[in-house]
Amino acid sequence: MNIITKTADGSNTLYNETIGEHYHSKHGALQESKHVFIDAGLKFASAEKSEISILEVGFGTGLNFILSFEYCTLNNIKLNYTSIEAFPLTLDVINQTGYSEYVSPQIWSDFTAGYDKALTETQNISPLCNLEIPHTTLTEFSTDKKFDVIYYDAFSVQHQPEMWSDEIISHACSFLKPGGTFVTYAITGKLKRAVKANGFTIEKLPGAPGKREMLRATKAEG
Repeated sequence: MNIITKTADGSNTLYNETIGEHYHSKHGALQESKHVFIDAGLKFASAEKSEISILEVGFGTGLNFILSFEYCTLNNIKLNYTSIEAFPLTLDVINQTGYSEYVSPQIWSDFTAGYDKALTETQNISPLCNLEIPHTTLTEFSTDKKFDVIYYDAFSVQHQPEMWSDEIISHACSFLKPGGTFVTYAITGKLKRAVKANGFTIEKLPGAPGKREMLRATKAEG
């Protein structure tokens, strides 16, 4: 069961009783999403681009998506967004998060109108956005597509260690284009070594509130 809980910045998250962890940082769901995935990921990777493709590991509540959708719309960037989710939430639960207040009414309307269909096939939810949410695990996920950015937003290694193994990190990294960006809220020596072993340059960046550091990595060109 998922329980709506308020985080330190006033935004809500969900507490997953089965996993034993919140979907976002209890220090601030909105702050974490903006800091890690939008500022350190999307803005960095989309500079001077008119189109960008993102692979997210863990769609969850959709917070990373709606913030990305709004940013790209405001900056006239075509967004192709694929997000793996093994246990998709119902639209009713997503509507209870209160995240509609963080984006324009049009962005929220386009998202919620296309959400259920995006669980089964790619949806063109606006002239500047395609969304697909494969209902699968990262282990089982396969595609011929290559992406500009990976948002790695799985539950923590303490609660979902299988999502942070060398093998699964290598599998995720294989979907990035040369020069692509891998970004996540976490940073450990093991994670850095796993990403570096796949031909990435590692950056340690200041973390979101509650975390000292986070990881951004760039895949080697060619």
